[in-house]
Formats: sequence, C-alpha cells, structure tokens
Amino acid sequence: SPGAAGCKRCFRTGPEVAGLRCGEVLALLSDYLDGDLHTAAREKVEGHVRGCDQCARFGGRFAAVVTALRQRLAPLPPMDDGVAARRAERLARGD
Repeated sequence: SPGAAGCKRCFRTGPEVAGLRCGEVLALLSDYLDGDLHTAAREKVEGHVRGCDQCARFGGRFAAVVTALRQRLAPLPPMDDGVAARRAERLARGD
C-alpha cells in the first residue's frame, strides 16, 4: 500500500482507466454520490472504479463518510401532535 505521497501521485497522474484518470474521478465523486452526473459520466466513473483498486478503496471510504454524514445531519421526523402539546405545556410551566 503506498504512503500518502504515493496516493497523491496516483490521484494526480494515476492510470487512465475507462477514459478517466484518478484525479478526474476524485473531482466527480461528490456529484456521483449525489446522483448529479449524466449517464455517460456516471458510467465512466463506475468503469474507472471497477478497474482501479486505489479509487475503489478510496471511493468506498468516501461513500461511507458521506452516508454517515447524511444520516447524522438528516432532519428529525416531525413530532407527534400529542408529544408536541405536552412539550409546549412543560416549556410554558418552566419544567
């Protein structure tokens, strides 16, 4: 496994796989995870990741972090009306 310098070099100059270099995949990864890429770009990213172990490992870790953040930052579901009323009563009383 390459050190940090090896990874940076790979993302800058890595092999062209499926028409993209590693740095290009890195630049598109957020849009890919958000579903914002058109079909051709999405297919190129997927093809590159299938053929590049470095990007497959990094992409998996990146996707896991994005998923965890989305879950953590997701809005809470609306409060049940009864619970909301009891909470408002307690707040009004200063409990």
